[in-house]
Amino acid sequence: MQWEVVIGLETHVQLSTHTKIFSAADNGFGGEPNSHACAIDMALPGALPVLNREAVIRAAQFGLAIGAKVAERSVFDRKNYFYPDLPKGYQISQFELPIVLGGKISCLVTPKKKDPYVKVVDLTRAHLEEDAGKSNHGIRPGQTGVDLNRAGTPLIEIVTEPVMRSSDEAVAYARALHALVVWLGITEGNMQNGNFRCDANVSVRPKGEEKLGTRCEIKNLNSFRFLQAAIDYEVERQIELIEDGGTVVQQTRLYDPDKNETRPMRSKEDSMDYRYFPDPDLLPCVLSPEEIAGLKANLPELPQQMFERLQKEDGLSEYDAGILTSSRGVAQYYDSLAHQVKDKKAAANWVMGEVSAALNQTEGLTIENAPVSPDTLAAIMGRVADGTINLKGAKKVFTAIWEGEQPDVDALIGKLGLKQISDTGAIEAMVDEVLAKNAAMVEQYRSGKEKAFNALVGQVMKAARGKASPALVNELLHKKLG
Repeated sequence: MQWEVVIGLETHVQLSTHTKIFSAADNGFGGEPNSHACAIDMALPGALPVLNREAVIRAAQFGLAIGAKVAERSVFDRKNYFYPDLPKGYQISQFELPIVLGGKISCLVTPKKKDPYVKVVDLTRAHLEEDAGKSNHGIRPGQTGVDLNRAGTPLIEIVTEPVMRSSDEAVAYARALHALVVWLGITEGNMQNGNFRCDANVSVRPKGEEKLGTRCEIKNLNSFRFLQAAIDYEVERQIELIEDGGTVVQQTRLYDPDKNETRPMRSKEDSMDYRYFPDPDLLPCVLSPEEIAGLKANLPELPQQMFERLQKEDGLSEYDAGILTSSRGVAQYYDSLAHQVKDKKAAANWVMGEVSAALNQTEGLTIENAPVSPDTLAAIMGRVADGTINLKGAKKVFTAIWEGEQPDVDALIGKLGLKQISDTGAIEAMVDEVLAKNAAMVEQYRSGKEKAFNALVGQVMKAARGKASPALVNELLHKKLG
């Protein structure tokens, strides 16, 4: 029997506000246990929540960026369940009237054995809620410590329709979503710190069947690699279970990366199990049409918009434009560089090549604080364009500045002895000498072997110690060889 996979994702994105969603406690990551928790986060008697406006603004910005409906009036509800790290005994969330409804995210899916394709993922909703605290096991033998530093951290939970049909599509969507929320500046997006966590709802059904199969939810996947591996394992588990005559039970599961398997955590609740009701301590959240229009007008250029602009205005390929808009930092670096040089393709090649490679080899460094700024790289490219240095020399200057030299391009060119020989007479003498010493190569070229020409160019560049203008060398060789 052929099976169809059905996947929907729920993604929790921690918002980068200074304070928590319902209290004035610090929203920073880490710190001593319970050092970022106040009376409201600890649910002390009489402590009442006050909504953080910045969290609302960030949620609305996300909704506008995905073309969703941003609600002028949304309501906070109590979601009732018990965990040791949820001292109130309920979570403040949104249920019937969330702040964001609908929307779409496009993503490029790159399967290993198929051609890449674009997938449009429909979103159901995105709602505001607070995060729970954290239970730390094994601090003392047989005991669990509760850290409420994370309690009250503002979240948007982003829920898709069950429209993904493979782990490749799920990962492509998650990557696109992560890039967008970081691009908007509404989250730091650090997956190791829990800023971006995915829950995957996975089910299978016979191909051609319309009715959905029984789903299992895999909780708290905080890397794209784990997301893909967990889904692939769960799909195989469910298919094997059904084909062996068993039945899939709706449940919440955890993924164990060490064993590469999912295991049961608890039976899966439905919305009625949480006994939602409007939170009596919080007024409805109201955004005027004017406020929403103002937020929309002030959105930054979005990845899709820049993707299209780079192809239309800068003449870049779809691939190059996709790489350069994969993160806002890379996009801003390229844009700053491209505005200072004529050759946009060369600018793209530098960013995707030397800059990217240097960043990958430098631990803890981001493109925002790269040692070679866009202005400095534009100066290096300018010296290639005016013939002062060749590309090989430009890369040496780039590396020297990256490794700590002062970013004075002209001074470095002189210090490293990289200035090109542009004296036609001097280069012509080298060309004559090379042709005289390599008669066999000359005959090979004249008999139709084009590779011999490149070999002759190499010999002249060697004689010039790499300092001759490649364009002038090529021109003189062609002239001499007829």
